[in-house]
Amino acid sequence: MHTDPGGLDLRHHGDAEVRDDGSALVDLAVNVRADTPPAWLREHVAGSLGSLAAYPDGRAARAAVAARHGLPVERVLLTAGAAEAFVLLARALKVRRPVVVHPQFTEPEAALRDAGHTVGRVLLREADGFRLDPAAVPEDADLVVIGNPTNPTSVLHPADAIASLARPGRTLVVDEAFMDAVPGEREALAGRADVPGLVVLRSLTKTWGLAGLRIGYVLAAPDTIADLERAQPLWPVSTPALAAAEACVAPRALAEAAHAAHRIAADRAHLVAGLGRFAPAGLRVTEPAEGPFVLIRVPDAATTRHRLRTLGYAVRRGDTFPGLDTDWLRLAVRSRTTTDGFLEALERALTQPPA
Repeated sequence: MHTDPGGLDLRHHGDAEVRDDGSALVDLAVNVRADTPPAWLREHVAGSLGSLAAYPDGRAARAAVAARHGLPVERVLLTAGAAEAFVLLARALKVRRPVVVHPQFTEPEAALRDAGHTVGRVLLREADGFRLDPAAVPEDADLVVIGNPTNPTSVLHPADAIASLARPGRTLVVDEAFMDAVPGEREALAGRADVPGLVVLRSLTKTWGLAGLRIGYVLAAPDTIADLERAQPLWPVSTPALAAAEACVAPRALAEAAHAAHRIAADRAHLVAGLGRFAPAGLRVTEPAEGPFVLIRVPDAATTRHRLRTLGYAVRRGDTFPGLDTDWLRLAVRSRTTTDGFLEALERALTQPPA
């Protein structure tokens, strides 16, 4: 377990809710799109298995990712998921005062701490809807990390607000792991080459259901990419993962992802509307939610989460995210049918008398 000075388990993630005795639960804890990967992608990855005797060659996949974002290949680095990129950034960049904007995915801070850095935090406030206040970021921070849309708050920050954090001598890391679940990818910074020090991380595991394959990429200035690449081991991305990367940035896949983003938005609206009926019980939804998940506040959330488990549903506890406490839960967006079943279980969980 990796804890911060305040005792939070920064390495607790949603998959912990559905391991072992949670494997049979309906999963609203993990932010990977349900019913993925699609059959065509599984077949494409399977087709690469005949090449496993050869060492991986990432040139075609790297070129495909570069073309997808309109960038030269020197601005692209393929990684074993976005999580590897956080470790590379923590180990390869010479930084003195890294700052992480919270609440957000905890792996960037955990990786920085593991690399020996003292990490500053900017805690966004519930009263502000967890929206970014650029003035809250210390001027002397030479590494700033922020998610967009942010996990777990589902807040989509304006691209201009994030870009305003750029400074000479500062690396600005934007985790866009869930951006392809936003219709039109509005507020995306991927592909921008005009923001000094910008590093954008993308994951292909969320939308395409490839968490077990580990594939993501970094977009940054060529010198930053070169520094990160030197910190990687040889052949860091497997041949099947490279095949998946190339396929997932092809026009057909981009069109499918765009369609899925609109469906996710509709399914999320259905979930948020259903949650509204629990307002008298003290439940609050962080709005507007823009990612494939929703953050809710509910009194005694730990009891509610345990009751939901007995009713067959796994949700993500929120108290391992800096800036949140035991009253928070994160819910992944699922189909309307799954959501309707969950809402029935939630009603039972919230009205069940104390044991």
